[in-house]
Parts: sequence; structure tokens; C-alpha cells
Amino acid sequence: MEGPLLFFIILLGVAFIVFATAKLKIHPFLSLLFAAFLVGILAGLPLNTIVEAVNGGFGGLMGYIGIVIVAGTIIGTVLEKSGAALRMAEVVLRLVGEKRPQLAMSLIGAIVSIPVFCDSGYVILSSLKKSLARRAKVAIASMSVALATGLYATHTLVPPTPGPIAAAGNIGASDYLGTIILVGLVVAIPTILVGYFWAMKVGTKIEVQDEGELQFDYDDIVKSFGKLPSTTKSFAPIVLPILLIGIGSVVKFLQMEGSFANFLVFLGSPLVALLVGVIASFFLMPKLNEETLTGWVGDGLKDASTILLITGAGGAFGSVIKATPVAELIKGFADGGLFSGAFLLVIPFIIAAALKTAQGSSTAALVVTSTLIAPLLPQMGIEGALPLALVVMAIGAGAMAVSHVNDSYFWVVKEFSGMKVTDAYKAQTMATLLQGLVAIMTTMLLWIIFV
Repeated sequence: MEGPLLFFIILLGVAFIVFATAKLKIHPFLSLLFAAFLVGILAGLPLNTIVEAVNGGFGGLMGYIGIVIVAGTIIGTVLEKSGAALRMAEVVLRLVGEKRPQLAMSLIGAIVSIPVFCDSGYVILSSLKKSLARRAKVAIASMSVALATGLYATHTLVPPTPGPIAAAGNIGASDYLGTIILVGLVVAIPTILVGYFWAMKVGTKIEVQDEGELQFDYDDIVKSFGKLPSTTKSFAPIVLPILLIGIGSVVKFLQMEGSFANFLVFLGSPLVALLVGVIASFFLMPKLNEETLTGWVGDGLKDASTILLITGAGGAFGSVIKATPVAELIKGFADGGLFSGAFLLVIPFIIAAALKTAQGSSTAALVVTSTLIAPLLPQMGIEGALPLALVVMAIGAGAMAVSHVNDSYFWVVKEFSGMKVTDAYKAQTMATLLQGLVAIMTTMLLWIIFV
């Protein structure tokens, strides 16, 4: 199969994924697998080639990032269950000050969501949000939007959150996680700020009834953990892996040699760095027993399983696409100058935004979009740490826009803030649209300046 018909078949596969997940409510894992076989058969690939591509794509991607995703999820679970997330929130609150409560909530959300899923992070920090709103005498809705957008920014942009890691693996950028973390933090700054400004502009004008979830006061929530972990222990599981990955990236960039340099590169590999983070998270556990070492870790594995399956199925879908002649077809467009410069980033942004809006899951949008554009990148000569990191940012920006009624996070924010659906559209949905637009504009600006 060649020519425009091949593009139509791939588009049909994507449409099937959206229809199956959004309308038929089929799990994204099965939707992606079925779409992989559908595209392979309609494209005329030999049946044994399709099977090999599906198996190879699934297993190959897991070999790159499977354990990394699991380790990141375990860290997030321990931070949540130990109360470390609340300790981190208190530290940020002290640094920023209670006179700027919305800004404090934005920054707290951004930090907590690096290892913790944004849905869970919002629930964990909800009592803190309300308690601070009462003390500072500010609108609860503004605090809700500030927290939600802060969580959302790093959730889609900064590893070790599973979505950006999966996207990096799909486009062959697993070795550049240090650069992706750095670029993600840079892109996240204006993205967080636009959410904060929207919270101040719109959230302050929304009145909400008393939230049903707030039957417990913040102090009661803290007491339920017993004694909160220390600041050093709380931040260590996040900071240590990021530092190790960063140091390893610098050593490789400087092409340092010798046994010590090799040891730093070893520690800086994402797999080892995240496992060091897991070990650091053990010091947060109140007791090292079956409840924590088996139960808490087991909960983390359950959370990781869905992400792993979706990511692996996305790898299978992408592998089937790569097995078709689509790469040569793309090369023809590239040679004709159809795609060039920073404009290239608009393509993954639009694809991810369309998928996010249609089916609701940011992680699924990141996975599917990265598999679709992977064959495009080598043909365009896009390789190396920074260009690939910016591609991940473009996909993440699209995966933000927009959060509405088919997104579970929309309902978490709406229910735990007490906003009406119409107010949630004005506050949360519009905020995520602005965040996505600011993120892609920042990414394109970085491309123009540095690439």
C-alpha cells in the first residue's frame, strides 16, 4: 500500500482508537492493539510481519522504559502514603509565604505532580488548599484552579511522570531523559504561571458552595499520618534521581573518560537513578514491614500496570506503522519542503490536542502521538538530545488541551472544588487550553533560539 491511501489507513487507525475509547469505552490497551492489527492488515503487510511488529514493538519499548515507569510510580505512591507530599507542600508554603496563597498552590502542585499522578495529587492536597484559603480569606475556586493547573503542567511535561517517559521511549529519546527533565522544567514555568494568572483572573470571581469532600480539616489529615517525614527525606526520592540523571548527562556531554566517569554515567542512567529514588523512598516508610514493603509497593505496581500496558500497546501500534512504507512517503514530503523548522512542532501538538480532546486521557494522547510521529523524525533529520526533548514538549503541550467532561481529572477538580460544571468549564477547561498554547509557543521559541 502506498501514497495518500496509506495516510488514510493510518488516520483510520487513529480514528478507530478514538472511537473505541471515547464511545465504545474499550480500554486504550485493547484499542491500540486492535488498531495495530487493523492498520497492518489494511496496509497489506504480511500477517507474520504484523505479529512480529506487534510483539517487537511491545517488548522493545518495555525493555527501554518499563522498569523506569514502575520505579517512578512506586516513588509517587510512597510519597502519597507516607505524607511526604504534604511535607513538601508545607515547605513550599513557608518559602512562598501565605500572602501569595494561589502562587503557593501552583508551585506546590507543580512539585508534587512530578512523581505523583495529578488526580491523586489533587485529592491529597485538597484539604491543604481549603485550609489555606480559609486562613488567607481568598476564593476557594481560585485556589482550586491554581492547584489544578500547577499539577497539570508537570504531569504532561516533566519526567519521571509516566506520560513524558513513554513519549520519550517511543521516539527513541530514552537516553536523553536528563535533557528532557531540564527542558520540561523550563517549558513548565510559563505554563504554570499562565494557570496561576487564570486562577487570579477567573477563579477569584467564582463562588462555590462548601465542598462535600471537606469533612476533614487539614490538621486532621496531617494527624492521620502521625508524624510527617522530614523535609530532606521527603524531597530525596525526587531530587536524587533528577540530580543523578543530570550529572550523568553532563558527563556524557563532556565525553569524560575513566572509571569514575563510567560510574557516574551508570548512576545517571534513568533505570539506576529511579531505583536509587525507590531506595530513598523506603526511608519515608513509618515501618519496614509487609504493609509497606509489600502493600505500598504493590499499590504502586497496580498504578503502573495500566500505564505499562498502554505504553507497550502504543509501541506495538508504532512498530506496525514503521513496518509500512510510510517512512519513504514522509521522506518525499520532507524533501519537498512541506515540513521545516519550528513549524514541525505544530504537527505533534495538533495530533495530541485532538486525541486529548476526543478521548480524555493525557497519557494516552502522549503515547499515541509519539508512536505516530516517530517515523517522521529520522526523515526530517531530527536527532540528538535537545531536538527530541522539544518534540516531547510539543506532544505534552497538545496533551494538555483541553481537559473537559471526558477527562477524569476534570471531574476530580470539579467535585473536590465544589464548582458547578459551567464554572469548571470557565476555570479548568479554559485554563488547560491556555496552558497548552503557552507550552507550545514556549517550545517553538526554544526551537528557534537553540536548534
